[in-house]
Amino acid sequence: MEHRAHLLAIAAFLDRLERAQGAADAAEDFRLGALRGALHELVSPEPGRVMRAQMRLSDQDLTLLDLRDSQSAYGAPQRGEGPHSLDSEAEQ
Repeated sequence: MEHRAHLLAIAAFLDRLERAQGAADAAEDFRLGALRGALHELVSPEPGRVMRAQMRLSDQDLTLLDLRDSQSAYGAPQRGEGPHSLDSEAEQ
C-alpha cells in the first residue's frame, strides 16, 4: 500500500498546483512537463519504465557552465537548452 500513498501524494501535488495562484504559468514550467512525461512512461506497456521516467526527470546536458547559475539543480532539462533538452528530443 506504500505505492498507493505515493500515487495519491503526486495527485494531491497536481491538484494543489492547479489551485495555486499563478497556476496558468505553472503549466508552462519545464519541470512540470518533465513530471507529466515521466507519469506517461509509468503507464507504458513497454519494459524499462523506470529508466525512461528517470531520464525524463534528469538533465543530461554535460556542458560545463562558465559560471554557476544557481545553488541547486533544476531536476529536468529545460526546453530549448542544450543538446539533451526536451525540444531536441521531440525533433528526433
